[in-house]
Amino acid sequence: MATATLTTADLSQFSGSENWYRHNLNSEILYTDGAQYVAEAGGAYWLLDEIALANRYQRQVKAEEFQVWTLTRDKSGNGATLDCGDGNGNTVYSKRIPFTDFPLDSVKFFCENGTILLPSEH
Repeated sequence: MATATLTTADLSQFSGSENWYRHNLNSEILYTDGAQYVAEAGGAYWLLDEIALANRYQRQVKAEEFQVWTLTRDKSGNGATLDCGDGNGNTVYSKRIPFTDFPLDSVKFFCENGTILLPSEH
């Protein structure tokens, strides 16, 4: 696997998307150029998988038309926490990730009506 090259500054270049990609594990989920870039440059296709699968199998997640997903790495280890909020400060789903080599301390996605996107693409 190539070394992840993702930086926070990279994410600010995305505003809107020219392409939409259909997720292969949940065909009801699409994702944008920015989400594709995070997955590719950050070695994090697994992160898109987590969001797509939660939208398929977690009723409380699927019930939210607008979702705020935040991956936050642990300060003292190699793990992280993936939280899904409703956009109003309420967490509707949380998952502990025991190990990740994701290059950023945190990243945020929106999932709106079945499309995963970076906040700058909204």
